[in-house]
Amino acid sequence: MSVRALLAAEKGSPATLVERDEPTGEVLTGLWSSLNYKDALALAGRPGVLRSLPMVPGIDVVGRDAAGRTVIVTGGGLGERQDGGLAERVAVDPSTAVPVPDVFTPQQAAAIGTAGVTAALSVLAFERAGLPDGPVLVTGAGGGVGGFAVALLAAGGREVHAATGRAGTIGDHLRALGATEVVERLPADPGRPLQSARWAGVVDSVGGGALVNAIAQTLPGGVVAACGLAGSADLPGTVLPFILRGVTLAGIFSVDLDPAKRRAAWALLAERIDGAVVDRLTDRVVPLEQAPGMAQDVLAGRIRGRVVVRLGR
Repeated sequence: MSVRALLAAEKGSPATLVERDEPTGEVLTGLWSSLNYKDALALAGRPGVLRSLPMVPGIDVVGRDAAGRTVIVTGGGLGERQDGGLAERVAVDPSTAVPVPDVFTPQQAAAIGTAGVTAALSVLAFERAGLPDGPVLVTGAGGGVGGFAVALLAAGGREVHAATGRAGTIGDHLRALGATEVVERLPADPGRPLQSARWAGVVDSVGGGALVNAIAQTLPGGVVAACGLAGSADLPGTVLPFILRGVTLAGIFSVDLDPAKRRAAWALLAERIDGAVVDRLTDRVVPLEQAPGMAQDVLAGRIRGRVVVRLGR
């Protein structure tokens, strides 16, 4: 039996829809996936995500297991070390599968995906550390991680300032998610090592100079969760905010999570996020064959939130 999948076969070439043999092992019947930034890179033929070729991209998948349960897998090597979720049948490590919470439909769980899990892990890092009083900044707020971070923090009672370069077009959307203020994105060029302290915490999916400026503006004892590099992988800053203000830089890793951390992230999402919020954060729903065409929109930041991919025919 053959199944449809998006396959990245050659370096520098975009992925294409193919028919290939059904995978072996613990296999999910794929229902939904999504397009994360990593997936868009892989679909467009960019380097740095897929460890080998040929490979099926897709770091998330929602599907039915052999017992008929609907589960979601985020990360766990999918779409990086092994064939990923952009296929009709997907082999997974069962230890990475989490039952879809009852408050979400399978489509909504896919819309949450790694973006929502990453945002939840950032919020859990804040709660472990204990933030000082003050607003929390979310950079890249127009993306999936940023949108879920805004919603989670606001639902937890935090004053949230959402930073975006599209304030004029998506400001109302971010306020509907719970942002108290919508502010312009931080400069990409680093400023002074210590700037006016404003933020009790920062969820940053941008990296580079924007992250350095966010760190320089964080209050004493504040926490910065670094969870993305949509702008740059560089960190051109100094240690001064860390040794003079006691700022903590927390790295958020969402790939190889132990089961307890996966469950904790989904429990927080189920507690604070409802289906209406997920639907607001879902920009597009496309069939599998249209996913490669969406990659450039994701990479160019033209998507407001998430792209969900329907895997079935």
